[in-house]
Amino acid sequence: MKRRALCALAASAALVSGLLLPPAAQAQTKTLKVVPHSNITILDPVWTTAFVTRNHGYMIYDTLFGTDLEGRVKPQMVDTWSASKDNKVWTFTLRDGLEFHDGKPVTSEDVVASLKRWASRDSFGGVMAKSLDSYETPNAKTFIVKFKQPFGVMLEALGKPSSNVPFIMPARMCGHAGQRADQGKHRLGPVQVRQHRVQAG
Repeated sequence: MKRRALCALAASAALVSGLLLPPAAQAQTKTLKVVPHSNITILDPVWTTAFVTRNHGYMIYDTLFGTDLEGRVKPQMVDTWSASKDNKVWTFTLRDGLEFHDGKPVTSEDVVASLKRWASRDSFGGVMAKSLDSYETPNAKTFIVKFKQPFGVMLEALGKPSSNVPFIMPARMCGHAGQRADQGKHRLGPVQVRQHRVQAG
């Protein structure tokens, strides 16, 4: 997946740079400082299509599906899924052990709230919403998406790699559809942001 490839590249670069440091410096290196190509003025990746915010979103959130280097959609947070023969009912089960950075588990309610919010801001999500009949959450790990008409590009929608990306956030952050998310620390991606400082110059 693109995201995993980018993370692997970053990790390799960090490893190589670490090998070039003297042993004392290697022992002290614990913080990754990132200088993006432009200021991240909005941290909410669903609220804006800015690539710098999208890139930041990939580091602190996660997605249900991802797209690999060959453009194939692959499961990320999802363990298993199925579709009815007419592509009108899609059932998804989340992987075990998914947690946000605050230690709270990721639930199907969080997923549905995130998808509703994303669909209110994204063009692909808007197309999906027009065909949507209902969401169901029979248990904490399972969510069902029902459509009024066949929707065969469900995985492509959920695995959309660029702005706006359907990142999964806690339901308590999503508020009402179309509103900007609370900028709390309730995330689940590979990086926890300890400090966000903008310095001109």
